[in-house]
Amino acid sequence: MLTLGIDIGSSSSKAVLLRDGTDAIARSVVQVGTGTSGPGRAVDGIFKQSGFSWDDVDYTVVTGYGRFSIERADRQISEITCHARGIHFLLPSARTIIDIGGQDVKAIALSGDGSIDKFFMNDKCAAGTGRFLDVMARVLEIDLDKLGEAHFKAAETAEVSSTCTVFAESEVISLLSRGVPRENIVAGVHKSVASKAGALAYRAGIRDDVVICGGAAQNKGVVDALSRHLQTHVIVAPTPQLTGALGAALLAHESALKDAKLRA
Repeated sequence: MLTLGIDIGSSSSKAVLLRDGTDAIARSVVQVGTGTSGPGRAVDGIFKQSGFSWDDVDYTVVTGYGRFSIERADRQISEITCHARGIHFLLPSARTIIDIGGQDVKAIALSGDGSIDKFFMNDKCAAGTGRFLDVMARVLEIDLDKLGEAHFKAAETAEVSSTCTVFAESEVISLLSRGVPRENIVAGVHKSVASKAGALAYRAGIRDDVVICGGAAQNKGVVDALSRHLQTHVIVAPTPQLTGALGAALLAHESALKDAKLRA
């Protein structure tokens, strides 16, 4: 049985093709999200890798901001449910999930069986999100994927606002004008992200293992700052951008089995 999970976010599109509910035979990430060509390109990438087509897929679940944009989907499920399912599959010991996406931050508390105890999301503000990191990287004139490297070169941590992207941008410009080393500012930016995400995680309740997913999980500086803020080791999920798509594919498999039983 083949099931397809698609996660259409604000800044990226991800897809996972699963065989028999256990074997991820194709994965795809395109760095543009809802309202763009990204979702179609992510699915095309899956079929190119696997040699399969839409006609071979038994069930499709779509999640994320753009989950209602795929006409061939069998079901749409929230990204919180999908991330929880994907993380539990990959790391059954996970009890706290922190997902830092392009435009939001989520903290999810899991029970031992992988069910969601409670969750919290940030308000409608880019502070602490992937978008926040994009803006700071642009102002600092550092490639986004180089922020983690710069973080570990910091001699000290500059203070950067965690409450507003606009204020933080002004602060960073001011720090640069005063000659504060870029590495110190990067460490401050990551501390700001950790403060925002950590506040949600504390509301959900910190229980080990703590796992981070989403695009920002690929930034080692963010992971380091979050571990320090929470005073616990934060585990980076395998293929952290794909946990939502994987969860969607797993839930698609469960739905396909239920449908098959009903038809039997």
